[in-house]
Amino acid sequence: MNKNVLVIDDDKMLRDALAKGLRKNDFNILLADSAEAAHEVLNRVSVDAIVLDRMMSGLDGLSFLKQIRLKGNDTPVIMLTALSGPDNAIDGLSGGADDYMTKPFQLQELVLRLNNIITRKNNYDYQNTLPNNLIYVDNEFFVKSDINGTKKLLALSNEEKKLLYNLTNPIGNIVPATPMVAKRLRNKINSVLSDMDIITVRGIGYKMVITKR
Repeated sequence: MNKNVLVIDDDKMLRDALAKGLRKNDFNILLADSAEAAHEVLNRVSVDAIVLDRMMSGLDGLSFLKQIRLKGNDTPVIMLTALSGPDNAIDGLSGGADDYMTKPFQLQELVLRLNNIITRKNNYDYQNTLPNNLIYVDNEFFVKSDINGTKKLLALSNEEKKLLYNLTNPIGNIVPATPMVAKRLRNKINSVLSDMDIITVRGIGYKMVITKR
């Protein structure tokens, strides 16, 4: 699925160049030429990430970022700036940016950083929906194996991993799957987690349930 990215920059040439390059890398791009225009976009559309110029006419990027963070908007943000030096990076990151890039930069680096911050955010959001003893990190499932929170890899095939993700995103989803894959996953879950089970929903698929044992 293509990711929605809002590019906020008052430099039309750079804004259009970023839009063209990012669209070629399978992002859906929305554009704003000012912080004020960006507020209007965010009031209408949910985006996966924001590319934000720090120095803009009118409300500057850092002030805009602080405003949306105060409103509870936790969309990942990459801040772009012509300002160099560690102090400027610290200002941006402490103001709520997830990443900080100094101009000029390579488009492919921006693409990689966008994918990284979106993946981290998605993993974090998904993790918050999981039972306490199940952990999802870097496309792998882990189980807390002791009271100290030590992680043990849950060895799953790609099919089992996909099924577990769909069953738990969110828990309660009814997901079609082959009986063999569902049975293997159920056996692996039952062997390490006593409070989770996979049940059959006749004629439709499978469902994850939280049990009390």
